[in-house]
Amino acid sequence: MLTKKKTSRAEAVPANLQPSGETIISNRWHVALVRIGLLLNGYTLALRHIINPVQALRAVRNLMALNARFMGKPLRKLVKVDGRYHYVMGGPSWPSLAFNRYYLTELNRFYTFTAPKPAQRSVYFAITKKCPLNCEHCFEWDNLNKRETLTLTDLKQIVARFQEQGVMQVQFSGGEPLVRFHDLLELLRTAQKGTDFWIITSGYQLTYEKARQLKEAGLLGVSISLDHHEPAKHDAFRGLAGSYDWVVKAAQNVRKAGLVLNLNLCATKDFISQENLYAYAKLAHELNASFIQLLEPRAVGHYTGKDVALTADQIKLLEEFADAINYDAAFRNWPVVTYPGQHQRHIGCFGAGNRFLYVDTDGDLHACPFCQRKSGNVLHDDLGLCIEKLRTNGCHVFPSAGC
Repeated sequence: MLTKKKTSRAEAVPANLQPSGETIISNRWHVALVRIGLLLNGYTLALRHIINPVQALRAVRNLMALNARFMGKPLRKLVKVDGRYHYVMGGPSWPSLAFNRYYLTELNRFYTFTAPKPAQRSVYFAITKKCPLNCEHCFEWDNLNKRETLTLTDLKQIVARFQEQGVMQVQFSGGEPLVRFHDLLELLRTAQKGTDFWIITSGYQLTYEKARQLKEAGLLGVSISLDHHEPAKHDAFRGLAGSYDWVVKAAQNVRKAGLVLNLNLCATKDFISQENLYAYAKLAHELNASFIQLLEPRAVGHYTGKDVALTADQIKLLEEFADAINYDAAFRNWPVVTYPGQHQRHIGCFGAGNRFLYVDTDGDLHACPFCQRKSGNVLHDDLGLCIEKLRTNGCHVFPSAGC
């Protein structure tokens, strides 16, 4: 077993922190019962559209095989917050309308029972150009702190258009989305039911009262960017002293409010080492995070023209770290690690309208936040045709998952 060095931090997690609800479920019987519940739920949904019970069972088994290909070996733990279960960051929770829609959309991909819609599993939607930080890796660097283009009415219309197509999850980003806190509340309150909503934030001014209001308005989870376990190094990466404090306080408030907590780590060349990775995971565990999402740096935005691509050895270290935290019994109560880059290399990319896409601060559609090439505008163009164009163009780095 790898030894994990104790990391000195300026802020310790307060002893009186009382997170709302369970977080990590690692009891094998509990996990098995949830899997049985998911299977029964899926078979019931299939029977509503595939009348023949044998064909419905075959379709469910095919979908399970497809899921196994995507996920690899099954996780031995899962996340439970506020009565809903989560396997991966970026997928809909269960039980929920979003999960049912996701299941039927996937089922319809290979056993067509209705006219397919360009429904997205996830839409990343940048709702503001404003941000108080100067992050080293910012992919929206060229648009930062310029005049806003999208009004609240525009934001509502964009969300509504994706909901009409059956979107399962929307993740609001920026800039810093909490700069538009009151607009976020209005967006959440007026959206239709059946979509999981998340915010991707630096933790900026995320008090408990704000977290509670967001939860009551319909928010499910919060992704907070934490790029180092050492306060000074996180602050340097984010270009602002004290930004580490935002993360710690925001993480506490997110959990107190009963929201799912994910920590986003941009794993740079300078950061990647066993010592740093396990110290980071230990901090995430102490903050009661449900997920850690590993993001690889891309040469876009503020990193344009820079040599930021990870080496093969660094990628291997990240993959070994993700496997250890997810499957080693010593970490059974630690957060689930999701690593999109690993899946993209092994099975292809789900972006470019395959299962997710990116909408920028002007309402333009792109393959993903790191693969930007305009394929129409949500407000002014036919959304279905825009998504078809995205799928045709694909991702410039990884091939499409193709299924």
